[in-house]
Amino acid sequence: MTVKNQSLLREASHQTVAGGSAGLVEICLMHPLDVVKTRFQIQRGKGDATSYKSLGHCFKTMFRQEGILGFYKGILPPILAETPKRAVKFLTFEQYKKILGYASLPSSAIFTIAGLGSGLTEAIVVNPFEVVKVSLQAQRNTFLQQPSTFAYAREIIRSQGFGLRGLNKGLTATLGRHGVFNMIYFGFYFNVKNIIPVNEDPAMEFLRKLGIGLLSGTIASCVNIPFDVAKSRIQGPQPTPGVIKYRTCFNSIKAIYREEGFLALYKGLVPKIMRLGPGGAVMLLVYEYSFAWLQENF
Repeated sequence: MTVKNQSLLREASHQTVAGGSAGLVEICLMHPLDVVKTRFQIQRGKGDATSYKSLGHCFKTMFRQEGILGFYKGILPPILAETPKRAVKFLTFEQYKKILGYASLPSSAIFTIAGLGSGLTEAIVVNPFEVVKVSLQAQRNTFLQQPSTFAYAREIIRSQGFGLRGLNKGLTATLGRHGVFNMIYFGFYFNVKNIIPVNEDPAMEFLRKLGIGLLSGTIASCVNIPFDVAKSRIQGPQPTPGVIKYRTCFNSIKAIYREEGFLALYKGLVPKIMRLGPGGAVMLLVYEYSFAWLQENF
């Protein structure tokens, strides 16, 4: 192996480890808000007898009925998925960015297109885990009463298979969700970071990156949430057991808009922003500082 190949492999391994670390830290901190977001997204309007009246009502009801561990329902699939998922997210972003560097494109376009590519790749990897996670999060029994992650995954495979009606249902919505999110997330973060001057004070530089990361995650969340709502409806329990109402991404979006109104496409936006605003900043900071440390020490 040539010195150049060794250097490329070393850099890619560092990107993979740093990305995986960023994902693990983010999911452990932010998962309760993901559960709350999913609960809001699978509600079907005021006629739903189990609907939550507000964010506070959701937190209180879940804590009273399901206990503190109820906020960690479905956490094993994302823990199992987040490390490889975020490793894929950051590794593919860096590789797509490097490939696009050979084209005569402005840096702003390179960051945006590389982000889109990384999101689409990430979606393919993570979708089966999302199907299991959403199904577990939708259940309102206590944490100890719900089936194990692996038992639930086996049941989905046994009854529905691996395909687009089983362990990979909602793939188009997941592609939309991750593609749009990463396109804005990476595009905004790196373009704005290049505009705002670097601060020589380490504490102020940390805050500069934190603020840009927070805005990146927040804006991306606001734009991609209709895909997220459609994904939750497709992968979650259907209104009538045994009858599949939400099957494809854009048909689901149209049905939600027609039956529940425009704002229904933004259900769960507050907990989503509460999670992916700071969570997005945490991921970028953990990735950048971990990658720099690995490059320096290994």
